[in-house]
Amino acid sequence: MRRGLRFVPPALLLLAVLELTVFVLVGRGIGFGSAVLLVFAASLLGLVLLRREGMRAWRGFRAAVESRQPPGPQVTDGLVGLVGALLLATPGLVSGLVGLLLLVPPVRRLARVGVQRTAERRVSSMVAGDLFGPRRVRVRRGAPQPAPTPTAPQQPVTDPGRAIEGEIIEPGRP
Repeated sequence: MRRGLRFVPPALLLLAVLELTVFVLVGRGIGFGSAVLLVFAASLLGLVLLRREGMRAWRGFRAAVESRQPPGPQVTDGLVGLVGALLLATPGLVSGLVGLLLLVPPVRRLARVGVQRTAERRVSSMVAGDLFGPRRVRVRRGAPQPAPTPTAPQQPVTDPGRAIEGEIIEPGRP
């Protein structure tokens, strides 16, 4: 975990430079005043959505607990919504766009699945089962396929038209 934290300061610096660059480009395109109003409107919308998403996440969590279902899906959905609203509330055009995308239902669903998979990998299977319920496993019907046996490395066929089934043609061989 600590190894990944060393990349946070350079990533934040890169994000600040990206935000500033996009703001300058948008400001040149639509005007400085319009760009400032756009950032202000996005931040105001983000603050309104932050409250709404927080209440929605809390209600979903409580409903899952009261119905004795695993609260993980509601928690991850609420977490993605809160992060989207928080990014939208953060002043900046790039963060606002990413936040807005996280609030769009198909993108939100993909992000929720990613958060759930990450959480399942980082916690024990017992905790993951308590949070998200039993795992769904794909079962393929039919006879089990034998495991491939390790063999000696084979040379590639240089002229596939000359190869007899199962024969390996070595380069330089007639």
